[in-house]
Amino acid sequence: MRLDDYRAEIDTIDKQIIKLLEQRLQTVKNIGLCKQAMGKPVLDASRENSKLEALRGQTDEDSYSYIADVFKEIMAQSRRFQEEHKADYGLLGRTLGHSFSPEIHRSIGGYTYELFEVEPENLKGFFENTALKGFNVTIPYKKEALKYCSSLSDAAQKTGSVNTIVRNSDGSFAGHNTDYYGLEYLIRSAGFDVSGAKVIILGNGGVSGTVRQLMNDSGAAEVVTISRKGEDNYENISRHYDAEFIINTTPVGMYPDNGRAVIDVTEFKNCKGLADLIYNPVKTRLVMDAENAGIPAEGGLKMLVAQAAGACELFLGSKISDEQIEAEYMRVLRKVENIILIGMPGCGKSSIGERLAEITGKSFADSDIRIIEQTGRSAEDIICSEGEEYFRKVETGIAKTEGAHTGRVIATGGGVVTRDENLDLLRQNGRIVYIKRSLEKLSSDGRPISAANKIEDLFDQRKDAYESWSDFEIENTGIEETADKIAQLLGYGR
Repeated sequence: MRLDDYRAEIDTIDKQIIKLLEQRLQTVKNIGLCKQAMGKPVLDASRENSKLEALRGQTDEDSYSYIADVFKEIMAQSRRFQEEHKADYGLLGRTLGHSFSPEIHRSIGGYTYELFEVEPENLKGFFENTALKGFNVTIPYKKEALKYCSSLSDAAQKTGSVNTIVRNSDGSFAGHNTDYYGLEYLIRSAGFDVSGAKVIILGNGGVSGTVRQLMNDSGAAEVVTISRKGEDNYENISRHYDAEFIINTTPVGMYPDNGRAVIDVTEFKNCKGLADLIYNPVKTRLVMDAENAGIPAEGGLKMLVAQAAGACELFLGSKISDEQIEAEYMRVLRKVENIILIGMPGCGKSSIGERLAEITGKSFADSDIRIIEQTGRSAEDIICSEGEEYFRKVETGIAKTEGAHTGRVIATGGGVVTRDENLDLLRQNGRIVYIKRSLEKLSSDGRPISAANKIEDLFDQRKDAYESWSDFEIENTGIEETADKIAQLLGYGR
């Protein structure tokens, strides 16, 4: 081999090493956070020594000393990485999964904020050993955390629940409930006036007591908690069909269990407003059912941002304005929402969608490509061999899957509007844009339904649905120009 060949081989190896080192650093960070939660020091000399000793049996004698020196440096840099990525604040829970909280707190407060998953048997050790300046608390520890606090705010005392803890100067903990503030902000911004009204709370879990306290403090005439086994339950809920406001605190309908609702909201003929504290999806089945029934409804994302802002105020001792909360809410909403493109076959949805994804920083999903990936067959092949009805069922499955995800630009098939159920599947996390194009410019190549029908007849069949489904309509005047217009129209202006 020539020198250049050896160098090329080294370059290939180095790329693999870099990728592995990046993976290692992410794991190192997670280990550091576990140590921080447990109150353990970064340096574990005995483990490092044992790892170096183990190298003797994994390398030959000639290379051992060199590889050992490399590993010593890797471990030294790992310790430095852990020290520099210690959190000042965080979220305590048992199973946290993907949480928006770190991003929201870092954006509003500018501090380090990480997730701390702790098992119940380790909770006491967490409180005794953590060096965090403050932290939020979520399921299942909001009530359990009370006993570790030396003082409680009025909201925490009244609700019997803590979701924000601040370390006092003497090292003790002060417990607060900013869920109360977040919910109050949501109700106020939605324009719901519960004074003198009958309110039902769905669920009796951790946040239910907070909701009840706020409703009582806000002057509600009657507050009823509906639970599975309580006196007021889902079997006899009909006796509360006169409720004027509904607040859901259950997890029914939360991702990945999208599409379920704990009640039939259409039975509540006097309902003036509904709030679902779930924030993923942005609009739950319950929220969409309420909207479809003409009932003003709100999801839980704004509450999530507002309670985080309340915690940030306690952490930093500085006021977060309503304007800042709204700006952060819109930032998070724009990041997680989907942009769904509908329109006639050949109107440019795929090309515009790809460009729009680049502009907005979202991932791109093409319905036709997803069908190929899922079935191994093209839309044309499925329609020609199995018929349109079978294809529409496959298409609905794709709408269900893609619509449940967040942060995407989704280019749909031209006939997605032929099944009413697809509308809520798509709009649960996003806004819908109807792309219009002159009929004479539409191609039927590779589109058996378009080829088998007059394009004018097909358009007449779908036109009303395109218009009624869409939040916005825009003419395709060119890929780049149209993508730019959509981005600006939806608030992603460059």
